Amino acid sequence: MIKIGITGGIGSGKSVIATLLQLSGIPVYIADTESKKLTETSPAIHRKLTDLLGKELYTPNGLNKKLLASKIFKNEEYLKQVNAIIHPEVNRHFMDWTERQNVKICAIESAILFESCFNHSVDTTLLVYAPMEIRISRVQNRDNISREEIIRRIDNQLSDEIKKEKCDYIIYNDGKQALIPQVAAFIQMLVG
Repeated sequence: MIKIGITGGIGSGKSVIATLLQLSGIPVYIADTESKKLTETSPAIHRKLTDLLGKELYTPNGLNKKLLASKIFKNEEYLKQVNAIIHPEVNRHFMDWTERQNVKICAIESAILFESCFNHSVDTTLLVYAPMEIRISRVQNRDNISREEIIRRIDNQLSDEIKKEKCDYIIYNDGKQALIPQVAAFIQMLVG
């Protein structure tokens, strides 16, 4: 089975490419969605996070996201430790998920493919690239947040230039080049 790692910055269109791959019969594991589910439901994550940050991190209603955010954004060491707890569990979950797929190709979509080391679990990497102003406009329209907040989020991610160097293949989501032919060419390259 060929495993694809899809990445790209906020607003690049990773979800669009993931959907196009799914429509082509390639199942896609959405790491951000699964990470949130696992943080709520995994006994291992629950135990390790409460050991690190305190029992009040989980309430009868689930994870206290505001408390978690306040702790990790004030303390870079906590952020690293939380990531070191969650990322390996997500990676294990992804690998288990791949075992259940009865297909020749599957994928994981993750904005932090390299930062989380998920790239070590895939055979090829795909960058969804869009120019900065297009990304900012998309996120403003989608999330209704300020330009400054979007730029802050972009600055917290690995730059597109570094991702371009690390990725095996690039799809340009710039509004000028059609996406479907690019996705079809990528799939054709994989299957030979």
